[in-house]
Amino acid sequence: MAKNLVEQISVLENKAPEAIASKSTAFNPEDFDSYVMQTYGRFSLALERGQGCRVWDTQGKEYLDFVAGIATCTLGHAHPALIEAITSQIQTLHHVSNLYYIPVQGELAKWLVNHSCADKVFFCNSGAEANEGAIKLARKYAHTVLGITEPIILTAHASFHGRTLATITATGQPKYQKNFDPLVPGFHYVPYNDITAIESAITELDASEKRVTAILLEPLQGEGGVNPGDPAYFQKIRQLCDEQGILLILDEVQVGMGRTGKLWGYENLGIEPDIFTSAKGLGGGIPIGATLCKHHCDVFQPGDHASTFGGNPLVCAVALAVCQTIETENLLANAQARGEQLRTGLQAVAAKFPLQIANARGWGLINGLQLVEDSPITAIEIVKAAMAEGLLLVPAGPKVVRFVPPLIVSQAEIETALHKLEQAIASLA
Repeated sequence: MAKNLVEQISVLENKAPEAIASKSTAFNPEDFDSYVMQTYGRFSLALERGQGCRVWDTQGKEYLDFVAGIATCTLGHAHPALIEAITSQIQTLHHVSNLYYIPVQGELAKWLVNHSCADKVFFCNSGAEANEGAIKLARKYAHTVLGITEPIILTAHASFHGRTLATITATGQPKYQKNFDPLVPGFHYVPYNDITAIESAITELDASEKRVTAILLEPLQGEGGVNPGDPAYFQKIRQLCDEQGILLILDEVQVGMGRTGKLWGYENLGIEPDIFTSAKGLGGGIPIGATLCKHHCDVFQPGDHASTFGGNPLVCAVALAVCQTIETENLLANAQARGEQLRTGLQAVAAKFPLQIANARGWGLINGLQLVEDSPITAIEIVKAAMAEGLLLVPAGPKVVRFVPPLIVSQAEIETALHKLEQAIASLA
């Protein structure tokens, strides 16, 4: 690192958080809403700085961040590895076209291939784009390898794959599709963790001469309620895909990059996909996405797919720093240990509030607190009450509260979060 950068990091690490206050002018929500499209139901909270697993709002109030940009800030906020990667790369070369070789893009791709079942990588900017790439790859494979003229991709109810037209169609939740007709053809939905439904759908569609080309699933459904996949279900799907020449695509956007305590979600299931996607935690908060595949389905040729910003030097340098830090700081082990601690604590909270909370579930550091069916409180009410206590959480549907802190979260921070959660629920109960 350059000397000035070392000094900057030292100052950030040793200075009291309140002394690093932003120099921005007073924030005005009404002014914000006058210019920004209202596509989000925003909380009445304006955040302006962060350090580690904590963030501060414009009034100086501190919060434990167990949202992490929705499972995105892998290394938390202002991590020295990110500061160094961004500072160093922006001073040399931040963007060029993919018409030229980008060495750091090749380094990142090599790391991902060496640490997964994939053979090739395509870089883009987001999870939705990564899933779009996977869908295009599967469709071209259907036409050019399988000779299928009307390919169908099976996806699951309660899934979430993105906000583009193709990915909201792939998403098995009608609320995301409302008023965006006509949707993209070529998708069919089945219940999650139900192998009989998969088998029946394949038989039914084949009889109508619409062949199933691929099955697109999340190893654990995030937006659908933190619903873990059943290993036996996925192993049967893998067998079925091998027997019938169907591609298995796994959406690892939320569960990949160590979130589950393993680098990839599929490692919890004892299988390997043909294609999988990554984003969110891959860049630690800097926008990057990736579509990864095995050799046999690498059918893209020059001109088939592209992304102006995908894999540029800046984002690849940051993503590579995230990957390397996961290794050097042993964050997979931390995600496993802290995840077990969090689930044990959440189960204890559930036991104290049996009229409101049913159970806790998840893998590693993606966990959900499931409310009872007739709970007098909702997930969003718990989120708001926790915010008042200084804990940021996010719903996963009306009956599940999601916990996705940075992978650097400490034992003490988990205990603090559980205490704040208990106080929040008590205030509602």
